[in-house]
Amino acid sequence: MTAISRPARARQAADRPRRRRLSPLARREAFWGYLFISPWIIGFLVFVLGPMIASLLFTFTNINLAQETPLAFVGLKNWQTLLGDGQAWAALGVTFRFALLQLPVIIALPFILALALNSKYLKGQGLFRVLFFLPYVIPFVSGVLIWQGMLNLETGWVNMALRWLGVENPPNWLNDSAVIYPALVMIGVWGIGAGIIVNLAGLRGIPTELYDAAKIDGAGFWGALRHITLPMMSPVIFYTLVLAIVDVLQYFLVPLVINNGTGEPSGSTFFFNLYLYKNFFTYQNMAYGATLAWLLFLVTLVVSLLVFRSSRRWVYYAGER
Repeated sequence: MTAISRPARARQAADRPRRRRLSPLARREAFWGYLFISPWIIGFLVFVLGPMIASLLFTFTNINLAQETPLAFVGLKNWQTLLGDGQAWAALGVTFRFALLQLPVIIALPFILALALNSKYLKGQGLFRVLFFLPYVIPFVSGVLIWQGMLNLETGWVNMALRWLGVENPPNWLNDSAVIYPALVMIGVWGIGAGIIVNLAGLRGIPTELYDAAKIDGAGFWGALRHITLPMMSPVIFYTLVLAIVDVLQYFLVPLVINNGTGEPSGSTFFFNLYLYKNFFTYQNMAYGATLAWLLFLVTLVVSLLVFRSSRRWVYYAGER
Protein backbone atom coordinates (compact mmCIF):
# COMPACT_ATOMS: atom_id res chain seq x y z
CA MET A 1 0.00 0.00 0.00
CA THR A 2 2.82 2.38 0.89
CA ALA A 3 4.67 1.59 -2.35
CA ILE A 4 1.57 2.38 -4.40
CA SER A 5 0.62 5.58 -2.57
CA ARG A 6 4.03 7.22 -2.79
CA PRO A 7 4.04 7.50 -6.61
CA ALA A 8 0.49 8.82 -6.45
CA ARG A 9 1.53 11.48 -3.96
CA ALA A 10 4.54 12.29 -6.12
CA ARG A 11 2.31 12.77 -9.17
CA GLN A 12 -0.04 15.00 -7.17
CA ALA A 13 2.90 17.07 -5.98
CA ALA A 14 4.17 17.38 -9.56
CA ASP A 15 0.74 18.43 -10.82
CA ARG A 16 0.37 21.04 -8.08
CA PRO A 17 1.50 24.48 -9.35
CA ARG A 18 4.80 25.46 -7.83
CA ARG A 19 4.91 28.66 -5.88
CA ARG A 20 7.32 31.05 -7.48
CA ARG A 21 9.89 32.32 -5.03
CA LEU A 22 10.68 35.99 -5.21
CA SER A 23 14.22 37.03 -5.86
CA PRO A 24 15.99 39.22 -3.28
CA LEU A 25 15.55 42.22 -5.60
CA ALA A 26 11.78 41.58 -5.96
CA ARG A 27 11.39 41.18 -2.20
CA ARG A 28 13.26 44.42 -1.62
CA GLU A 29 11.10 46.26 -4.14
CA ALA A 30 7.93 44.83 -2.57
CA PHE A 31 9.11 45.92 0.89
CA TRP A 32 9.76 49.49 -0.21
CA GLY A 33 6.49 49.56 -2.17
CA TYR A 34 4.46 48.55 0.87
CA LEU A 35 6.45 50.97 3.01
CA PHE A 36 5.63 53.92 0.78
CA ILE A 37 1.92 53.11 0.57
CA SER A 38 1.68 52.27 4.28
CA PRO A 39 0.40 55.79 5.20
CA TRP A 40 -2.52 55.28 2.81
CA ILE A 41 -3.14 51.74 4.11
CA ILE A 42 -3.10 52.95 7.72
CA GLY A 43 -5.36 55.88 6.85
CA PHE A 44 -7.79 53.59 5.03
CA LEU A 45 -7.95 51.12 7.92
CA VAL A 46 -8.32 53.80 10.61
CA PHE A 47 -10.48 56.41 8.88
CA VAL A 48 -12.49 54.40 6.32
CA LEU A 49 -12.76 50.68 7.03
CA GLY A 50 -12.83 51.05 10.81
CA PRO A 51 -15.69 53.61 10.86
CA MET A 52 -17.60 51.56 8.28
CA ILE A 53 -17.45 48.46 10.46
CA ALA A 54 -18.35 50.51 13.55
CA SER A 55 -21.36 52.08 11.78
CA LEU A 56 -22.54 48.64 10.69
CA LEU A 57 -22.37 47.46 14.32
CA PHE A 58 -24.29 50.60 15.38
CA THR A 59 -27.26 49.47 13.27
CA PHE A 60 -27.77 46.52 15.63
CA THR A 61 -27.65 48.60 18.84
CA ASN A 62 -29.56 51.46 20.48
CA ILE A 63 -26.57 53.81 20.69
CA ASN A 64 -27.20 57.56 20.79
CA LEU A 65 -25.30 60.60 22.03
CA ALA A 66 -27.59 61.16 25.01
CA GLN A 67 -27.63 57.44 25.91
CA GLU A 68 -30.28 57.68 28.61
CA THR A 69 -30.80 53.91 28.41
CA PRO A 70 -28.01 51.32 28.71
CA LEU A 71 -26.30 50.31 25.49
CA ALA A 72 -27.91 47.13 24.24
CA PHE A 73 -28.06 44.85 21.23
CA VAL A 74 -31.44 45.28 19.51
CA GLY A 75 -31.00 43.00 16.52
CA LEU A 76 -32.88 44.14 13.40
CA LYS A 77 -35.09 46.64 15.21
CA ASN A 78 -33.52 49.66 13.46
CA TRP A 79 -33.96 48.03 10.07
CA GLN A 80 -37.59 47.22 10.86
CA THR A 81 -38.11 50.86 11.86
CA LEU A 82 -36.55 51.92 8.56
CA LEU A 83 -38.93 49.75 6.53
CA GLY A 84 -41.89 51.55 8.08
CA ASP A 85 -40.36 55.04 8.00
CA GLY A 86 -42.31 56.88 5.31
CA GLN A 87 -40.21 60.02 5.72
CA ALA A 88 -37.01 58.14 4.86
CA TRP A 89 -38.49 56.67 1.67
CA ALA A 90 -39.99 60.04 0.73
CA ALA A 91 -36.55 61.64 1.11
CA LEU A 92 -35.05 58.89 -1.05
CA GLY A 93 -37.73 59.60 -3.68
CA VAL A 94 -36.83 63.31 -3.62
CA THR A 95 -33.20 62.40 -4.20
CA PHE A 96 -34.01 60.17 -7.17
CA ARG A 97 -36.33 62.74 -8.77
CA PHE A 98 -33.64 65.37 -8.58
CA ALA A 99 -31.04 62.90 -9.89
CA LEU A 100 -33.15 62.26 -13.02
CA LEU A 101 -32.94 65.98 -13.82
CA GLN A 102 -29.39 66.66 -12.66
CA LEU A 103 -27.51 63.72 -14.18
CA PRO A 104 -28.23 64.34 -17.89
CA VAL A 105 -27.24 67.99 -17.52
CA ILE A 106 -23.95 67.49 -15.68
CA ILE A 107 -22.96 64.67 -18.06
CA ALA A 108 -23.97 66.23 -21.38
CA LEU A 109 -23.07 69.89 -20.78
CA PRO A 110 -19.38 69.39 -19.88
CA PHE A 111 -19.02 67.12 -22.93
CA ILE A 112 -20.60 69.71 -25.25
CA LEU A 113 -18.47 72.53 -23.85
CA ALA A 114 -15.35 70.37 -24.16
CA LEU A 115 -16.22 69.78 -27.82
CA ALA A 116 -16.42 73.54 -28.31
CA LEU A 117 -13.12 74.14 -26.50
CA ASN A 118 -11.47 71.45 -28.60
CA SER A 119 -12.48 73.09 -31.86
CA LYS A 120 -9.60 74.35 -33.99
CA TYR A 121 -11.70 77.36 -34.95
CA LEU A 122 -11.96 78.65 -31.37
CA LYS A 123 -9.53 81.41 -30.45
CA GLY A 124 -8.25 81.82 -26.90
CA GLN A 125 -8.84 78.22 -25.81
CA GLY A 126 -6.54 78.58 -22.82
CA LEU A 127 -8.45 81.60 -21.54
CA PHE A 128 -11.78 79.80 -21.84
CA ARG A 129 -10.40 76.76 -19.99
CA VAL A 130 -9.32 79.00 -17.11
CA LEU A 131 -12.67 80.82 -17.02
CA PHE A 132 -14.68 77.58 -17.00
CA PHE A 133 -12.49 75.99 -14.32
CA LEU A 134 -12.25 79.06 -12.08
CA PRO A 135 -15.64 78.59 -10.31
CA TYR A 136 -14.59 75.06 -9.35
CA VAL A 137 -11.77 76.36 -7.11
CA ILE A 138 -14.00 78.85 -5.25
CA PRO A 139 -15.14 77.54 -1.82
CA PHE A 140 -18.41 75.74 -2.37
CA VAL A 141 -20.39 77.37 0.43
CA SER A 142 -19.36 80.82 -0.83
CA GLY A 143 -20.55 79.87 -4.31
CA VAL A 144 -23.91 78.66 -2.98
CA LEU A 145 -24.42 81.91 -1.05
CA ILE A 146 -23.60 83.90 -4.20
CA TRP A 147 -26.21 81.93 -6.15
CA GLN A 148 -28.72 82.42 -3.35
CA GLY A 149 -28.40 86.14 -3.91
CA MET A 150 -28.49 85.82 -7.70
CA LEU A 151 -31.72 83.81 -7.57
CA ASN A 152 -33.48 86.18 -5.17
CA LEU A 153 -37.00 87.03 -6.34
CA GLU A 154 -36.69 90.83 -6.14
CA THR A 155 -33.00 91.73 -6.27
CA GLY A 156 -31.43 88.69 -7.94
CA TRP A 157 -29.52 89.22 -11.16
CA VAL A 158 -31.32 86.32 -12.86
CA ASN A 159 -34.77 87.81 -12.34
CA MET A 160 -33.51 91.31 -13.17
CA ALA A 161 -32.29 89.95 -16.51
CA LEU A 162 -35.64 88.21 -17.10
CA ARG A 163 -37.54 91.46 -16.39
CA TRP A 164 -35.25 93.29 -18.80
CA LEU A 165 -36.13 90.67 -21.44
CA GLY A 166 -39.84 91.30 -20.88
CA VAL A 167 -40.84 88.64 -18.32
CA GLU A 168 -43.23 90.45 -15.98
CA ASN A 169 -43.47 87.79 -13.28
CA PRO A 170 -40.19 85.87 -13.07
CA PRO A 171 -40.19 82.72 -10.95
CA ASN A 172 -39.43 82.63 -7.26
CA TRP A 173 -36.58 80.20 -7.82
CA LEU A 174 -35.78 79.14 -4.27
CA ASN A 175 -39.28 79.19 -2.79
CA ASP A 176 -41.40 77.58 -5.50
CA SER A 177 -41.46 73.78 -5.66
CA ALA A 178 -42.14 73.95 -9.42
CA VAL A 179 -38.79 75.61 -10.22
CA ILE A 180 -36.57 74.71 -7.27
CA TYR A 181 -34.96 71.76 -9.08
CA PRO A 182 -33.98 73.82 -12.16
CA ALA A 183 -32.53 76.37 -9.72
CA LEU A 184 -30.46 73.69 -8.00
CA VAL A 185 -29.31 72.40 -11.38
CA MET A 186 -28.16 75.92 -12.29
CA ILE A 187 -26.12 76.04 -9.10
CA GLY A 188 -24.60 72.66 -9.96
CA VAL A 189 -23.75 73.74 -13.52
CA TRP A 190 -21.67 76.58 -12.10
CA GLY A 191 -19.09 74.07 -10.90
CA ILE A 192 -18.68 71.79 -13.93
CA GLY A 193 -15.18 73.05 -14.71
CA ALA A 194 -13.53 69.82 -13.59
CA GLY A 195 -15.85 67.79 -15.82
CA ILE A 196 -14.97 69.98 -18.79
CA ILE A 197 -11.25 69.41 -18.20
CA VAL A 198 -11.73 65.64 -17.95
CA ASN A 199 -13.75 65.52 -21.18
CA LEU A 200 -11.27 67.79 -22.92
CA ALA A 201 -8.41 65.50 -21.93
CA GLY A 202 -10.34 62.55 -23.38
CA LEU A 203 -10.99 64.40 -26.63
CA ARG A 204 -7.32 65.30 -26.96
CA GLY A 205 -6.46 61.61 -26.63
CA ILE A 206 -8.46 60.51 -29.70
CA PRO A 207 -6.08 59.79 -32.62
CA THR A 208 -6.45 62.41 -35.34
CA GLU A 209 -5.89 59.68 -37.94
CA LEU A 210 -9.41 58.45 -37.30
CA TYR A 211 -10.89 61.83 -38.20
CA ASP A 212 -8.68 62.07 -41.28
CA ALA A 213 -9.89 58.66 -42.47
CA ALA A 214 -13.52 59.61 -41.80
CA LYS A 215 -13.09 62.86 -43.73
CA ILE A 216 -11.69 60.96 -46.70
CA ASP A 217 -14.72 58.65 -46.57
CA GLY A 218 -17.01 61.67 -46.72
CA ALA A 219 -18.12 61.81 -43.08
CA GLY A 220 -19.16 65.23 -41.79
CA PHE A 221 -19.17 66.58 -38.26
CA TRP A 222 -22.17 64.55 -37.12
CA GLY A 223 -20.88 61.35 -38.71
CA ALA A 224 -17.49 61.74 -37.01
CA LEU A 225 -19.21 62.57 -33.73
CA ARG A 226 -21.40 59.47 -33.87
CA HIS A 227 -18.89 56.92 -35.16
CA ILE A 228 -15.60 58.19 -33.72
CA THR A 229 -15.96 60.74 -30.92
CA LEU A 230 -18.73 59.10 -28.89
CA PRO A 231 -17.30 55.54 -29.03
CA MET A 232 -13.79 56.73 -28.17
CA MET A 233 -15.13 58.96 -25.39
CA SER A 234 -17.43 56.32 -23.91
CA PRO A 235 -14.92 55.26 -21.17
CA VAL A 236 -14.62 58.90 -20.05
CA ILE A 237 -18.41 59.34 -20.12
CA PHE A 238 -18.78 56.12 -18.11
CA TYR A 239 -16.26 57.37 -15.55
CA THR A 240 -18.00 60.73 -15.12
CA LEU A 241 -21.40 59.03 -14.95
CA VAL A 242 -20.38 56.78 -12.06
CA LEU A 243 -18.89 59.69 -10.11
CA ALA A 244 -21.95 61.82 -10.82
CA ILE A 245 -24.30 59.10 -9.55
CA VAL A 246 -22.37 58.83 -6.29
CA ASP A 247 -22.35 62.61 -5.88
CA VAL A 248 -26.03 63.19 -6.63
CA LEU A 249 -27.18 60.41 -4.28
CA GLN A 250 -25.19 62.15 -1.54
CA TYR A 251 -26.59 65.59 -2.40
CA PHE A 252 -26.58 67.59 0.80
CA LEU A 253 -24.69 70.86 1.10
CA VAL A 254 -26.69 73.09 -1.27
CA PRO A 255 -30.14 72.55 0.34
CA LEU A 256 -28.54 72.74 3.78
CA VAL A 257 -27.06 76.18 3.06
CA ILE A 258 -29.99 77.64 1.09
CA ASN A 259 -32.92 76.52 3.27
CA ASN A 260 -31.09 75.50 6.45
CA GLY A 261 -32.05 71.90 5.81
CA THR A 262 -35.76 72.52 6.35
CA GLY A 263 -36.77 70.85 3.10
CA GLU A 264 -38.67 73.93 1.90
CA PRO A 265 -40.48 74.58 -0.31
CA SER A 266 -43.08 71.93 0.54
CA GLY A 267 -40.50 69.26 1.32
CA SER A 268 -39.14 69.28 -2.24
CA THR A 269 -35.55 69.77 -1.03
CA PHE A 270 -35.64 67.33 1.87
CA PHE A 271 -33.01 65.03 0.40
CA PHE A 272 -32.06 61.71 1.93
CA ASN A 273 -28.72 62.98 3.22
CA LEU A 274 -30.50 65.79 5.07
CA TYR A 275 -32.69 63.25 6.85
CA LEU A 276 -29.60 61.20 7.66
CA TYR A 277 -27.83 64.31 8.99
CA LYS A 278 -30.76 65.26 11.20
CA ASN A 279 -30.93 61.80 12.74
CA PHE A 280 -27.21 61.83 13.48
CA PHE A 281 -26.71 65.35 14.81
CA THR A 282 -30.13 66.86 15.57
CA TYR A 283 -31.91 63.85 17.06
CA GLN A 284 -28.54 62.32 18.16
CA ASN A 285 -29.78 58.86 17.22
CA MET A 286 -26.52 57.28 16.09
CA ALA A 287 -28.02 53.81 15.66
CA TYR A 288 -30.81 54.86 13.29
CA GLY A 289 -28.54 57.33 11.51
CA ALA A 290 -26.07 54.53 10.81
CA THR A 291 -28.93 52.43 9.47
CA LEU A 292 -29.90 55.21 7.08
CA ALA A 293 -26.26 55.57 6.01
CA TRP A 294 -26.03 51.88 5.19
CA LEU A 295 -29.28 52.04 3.22
CA LEU A 296 -27.79 54.88 1.15
CA PHE A 297 -24.61 52.84 0.67
CA LEU A 298 -26.59 49.83 -0.54
CA VAL A 299 -28.72 51.92 -2.91
CA THR A 300 -25.61 53.59 -4.36
CA LEU A 301 -23.91 50.22 -4.71
CA VAL A 302 -26.88 48.67 -6.55
CA VAL A 303 -27.25 51.62 -8.94
CA SER A 304 -23.51 51.64 -9.63
CA LEU A 305 -23.48 47.90 -10.30
CA LEU A 306 -26.36 48.31 -12.76
CA VAL A 307 -24.41 51.00 -14.59
CA PHE A 308 -21.32 48.77 -14.65
CA ARG A 309 -23.47 45.95 -15.99
CA SER A 310 -24.88 48.12 -18.75
CA SER A 311 -21.42 49.41 -19.71
CA ARG A 312 -20.77 46.18 -21.62
CA ARG A 313 -23.26 47.36 -24.23
CA TRP A 314 -22.13 50.94 -24.78
CA VAL A 315 -18.59 51.47 -23.48
CA TYR A 316 -15.91 50.89 -26.10
CA TYR A 317 -12.35 49.93 -25.16
CA ALA A 318 -10.03 49.93 -28.14
CA GLY A 319 -7.72 47.33 -26.63
CA GLU A 320 -10.51 44.78 -26.20
CA ARG A 321 -12.04 44.82 -29.70
